[in-house]
Amino acid sequence: MRTTVSRIAATGMLALLAACAGPSKFKSYDGPQVTQILVDKSDRKMWLFSGNTAIKEYAIGLGNEPVGHKMFEGDGRTPEGTYIIDRRNPNSQYHLSIGVSYPDPQDVARAAAFGQSAGSDIFIHGRGPEGNAKVGGKWDWTAGCITISDDEIEDVYAMVGDGTPIVIRP
Repeated sequence: MRTTVSRIAATGMLALLAACAGPSKFKSYDGPQVTQILVDKSDRKMWLFSGNTAIKEYAIGLGNEPVGHKMFEGDGRTPEGTYIIDRRNPNSQYHLSIGVSYPDPQDVARAAAFGQSAGSDIFIHGRGPEGNAKVGGKWDWTAGCITISDDEIEDVYAMVGDGTPIVIRP
């Protein structure tokens, strides 16, 4: 009897702790497979595609120097070209993030020709501590990453698998 009461009390404590933790940032997704991401920097839009069908559209923020291809580490530009989603960070300081395979060999060679590093760590991520407000009056505040709201990155994180191509247009 005492063991049963202890188990009931322990189960109740676990339920209470789970309720206090709030909703999980990890969602599940059972819709059509995302086969490509398309980013249009000039329109500040990102689309998730399944085949030829756009299944989601997002308004985005970019690097703090949004015009032009990323040339060097620290230039504040978001890369342009075709890459793949190659990693994910469930503990990102910007809520959640998925990594873009920048730099590719051409990016590295271009930067090296100028005696510079191409940089790295380009992600699609949430806004994290910056919240959903503009930073310095604008959405373009990162060192070259692509931002969406924290709620939106939860969806993208669930929908997009590693190996998904991403095309970033000027």
